[in-house]
Amino acid sequence: MPGTNLTREEARQRARLLTVDAYDIELDLSGAQEGGTFRSVTTVRFDSAEAGASTFIDLVAPTVHEVVLNGTALDPAEVFADSRIALPSLQAGANELRVVADAAYTNTGEGLHRFVDPVDKQAYLYTQFEVPDARRVFTCFEQPDLKATFTFTVKAPAGWTVVSNSPTPEPAGNVWSFAPTPRISTYITALIAGPYHAVHSTWEGEGGRSVPLGLYCRPSLAEFLDADAIFAVTRQGFDWFEEKFDFPYPFAKYDQLFVPEFNAGAMENAGAVTIRDQYVFRSKVTDAAYEVRAETILHELAHMWFGDLVTMEWWNDLWLNESFATYTSIACQAYAPGSKWPHSWTTFANSMKTWAYRQDQLPSTHPIMAEINDLQDVQVNFDGITYAKGASVLKQLVAYVGMDAFFTGVQAYFKRHAWKNTRLTDLLSALEETSGRDLKTWSKKWLETAGINILRPEIETAADGTITSFAVRQEAPALPAGAKGESILRPHRIAVGAYELQDGKLVRVQRVELDVDGELTSVPELTGVKRPAVVLLNDDDLSYAKVRLDEVSLATVREHLGDFTESLPRALVWASAWDMTRDGELATRDYLELVLSGIGKESDIGVVQSLHRQVKTALELYAAPEWRETGLARWTEATLEHLRAAAPGGDHQLAWARAFAATARTKEQLDLIAGLLGGTETIEGLAVDTELRWSLLERLAATGRADEEAIAAELGRDATAAGERHAATARAARPTAEAKAEAWASVVEAETLTNAVQEAVIGGFSEPDQRELLAPYTQRYFAAVSDVFSSRSHEMAQQIIVGLYPALQVSQDTLDATDAWLAAADPAPALRRMVTECRAGVERALKARAADAAAG
Repeated sequence: MPGTNLTREEARQRARLLTVDAYDIELDLSGAQEGGTFRSVTTVRFDSAEAGASTFIDLVAPTVHEVVLNGTALDPAEVFADSRIALPSLQAGANELRVVADAAYTNTGEGLHRFVDPVDKQAYLYTQFEVPDARRVFTCFEQPDLKATFTFTVKAPAGWTVVSNSPTPEPAGNVWSFAPTPRISTYITALIAGPYHAVHSTWEGEGGRSVPLGLYCRPSLAEFLDADAIFAVTRQGFDWFEEKFDFPYPFAKYDQLFVPEFNAGAMENAGAVTIRDQYVFRSKVTDAAYEVRAETILHELAHMWFGDLVTMEWWNDLWLNESFATYTSIACQAYAPGSKWPHSWTTFANSMKTWAYRQDQLPSTHPIMAEINDLQDVQVNFDGITYAKGASVLKQLVAYVGMDAFFTGVQAYFKRHAWKNTRLTDLLSALEETSGRDLKTWSKKWLETAGINILRPEIETAADGTITSFAVRQEAPALPAGAKGESILRPHRIAVGAYELQDGKLVRVQRVELDVDGELTSVPELTGVKRPAVVLLNDDDLSYAKVRLDEVSLATVREHLGDFTESLPRALVWASAWDMTRDGELATRDYLELVLSGIGKESDIGVVQSLHRQVKTALELYAAPEWRETGLARWTEATLEHLRAAAPGGDHQLAWARAFAATARTKEQLDLIAGLLGGTETIEGLAVDTELRWSLLERLAATGRADEEAIAAELGRDATAAGERHAATARAARPTAEAKAEAWASVVEAETLTNAVQEAVIGGFSEPDQRELLAPYTQRYFAAVSDVFSSRSHEMAQQIIVGLYPALQVSQDTLDATDAWLAAADPAPALRRMVTECRAGVERALKARAADAAAG
């Protein structure tokens, strides 16, 4: 039985047979306040290429009442099974299907998610359909290449607002009748309903053209909605994208809806983008958070053209949707006039690309253009390769063909394929036309192969320090065990930067841009010059490769990493050092010393916060166990020193406060945290606001200094959905067997938690300081994981499978237990991938620990 899966071959066969014209969808949400189910009536008109042919349409619903095909009633008990309704004996040409069903509200962030705000006790709804969840709300042909128009009619409670892809009409009583959409795919249709708070504005384009803009959130968050800042970023995106794409914004309006318990960052529903409402900041955050939010806003706006106007034919080109949106959103931040984040490529290098490098070294590594055989394949493919490696490769493609030629090709692509479905070859053909370059070899090596290259400088010098020979060596490390394919050398467009110390600062004195291809590429431009203090390969971060420093450069940056005058080369060296630590080439204790020597000079707050996370991970996973506590003590003392020395009220002070709270361990340190929480201690300029209070309390709970009474009291101060999540984390973090058992049972044995609360409990359960307390759960994990995968929705199962894997039990025993389960369970490919990725983390940690122990 197919269950809820769909194969690519089934989708191809259905696309060859059918052309879908239009959907009329009637939804009765009048009982949403109570929950349960809702009536869904779908009428779909479509053409069949063959008389008498049979196919199926998709629906996930507890009850189907009526199925009427071309006027003939079919017995739902006979034609509805799993997630499909069989459609026999189609007419050649026009067909009409009507399905009446009861569909279910969810609390998993999939389909039609229902949330009740604890502040006003009102229900709030939103849809999330990517990849295959429109079928949880209405009957549809659930694949991206069967586009159609959609007309929604919605009955909702009095006083509600209803938003969809088309402009919101005036309701007739409690019924909203929306105009038909343009031809779009099922997964980007949307419906958001509830007593949402709204702010409206417009974007004014050339020739007097105006696009209505809307922002929505729950009333309990309205006081924190910084609408002016969000509209400013949105208008920046409209201006830049319309110029670069040379194609008018394709929809009638643009709403952005901040919705609760959202699994992803955001979703590019046509004209009705949903965004996680954690981006409505309740407390002070650093500028890095605003930068990330802006990138998310711009990413989804870029999708209106690339993904919504022109859509992939099948999910193997998911990477192109996401990579294009990622690349163009960051380029907009970097290059748009008046942008607040012109150094966005620094953030990309230090966060997105490190994600890609990590993903590309897992046993599940895959080509950017992955082979997607079915829906289960694509559901686990929203990964660092699809987003960050793909965007990195697009950035290199832009450097290879030139930015003007790239966007000219994109413009031709939009005009040629508007409202249609495409393949990668359609975009590459347009770029070949505008650039004059043959991209077939480039595509084969970069998009159709897996793995990562390493670039190393090979420098020879004369006695007087003059360079006599300079070359770039490219390596292709073997793919991880279990990965498909073979590693290869690739063509790279890179810059080589030469840096000298001038008045204590590392200043770039020479830059050479070149194509690197093959095993060894000479750089004659650098011969005959004095050997610089630092040689940095892939300067300006043009290519996607792991970069290593030569011994002289590494010695310099150990003393002067914080002294680069620009943020991007600092970020590249930081990223290289982190990668060396993960690879066991740099001991954790040496990485800690490197960070401590340079982080005080790091001005980019995003880089500082990345370093905080990486140091914590290194100490918890990669440090030799006998030295770990020494390293944690040194790091925590340093965080407190930086906290006290930071400028009052600034971003760095807040970041260091959070870093200190994450690892505080001595009685004196925990006393300070308790004092900050209780108001008996203060640090000038540090606002101990709602979110910071929870960070402090969660650490006290994890160390046994805060009990249930303290957690309940804090929840009383913050009786919101966010407060409930924080309280769930704090309760699960308590260092008692009873707390762990309660947390485990609530996640694994019961199925009552919402997606957001389940995630919060898992976060508190896996406390790094509680390895011994968590050790018995390794066996319980492997006993439960198969049932979790088969019985839960994809999002809920993935949270549990990845979040509760015994990643903190870094030992050969954990590897052996994993291997034994893999051999005995013979899991489905998607489940196997999730578990083997987790296993790879333990294997890497063992290698890094050995390197750290050797350094000691």
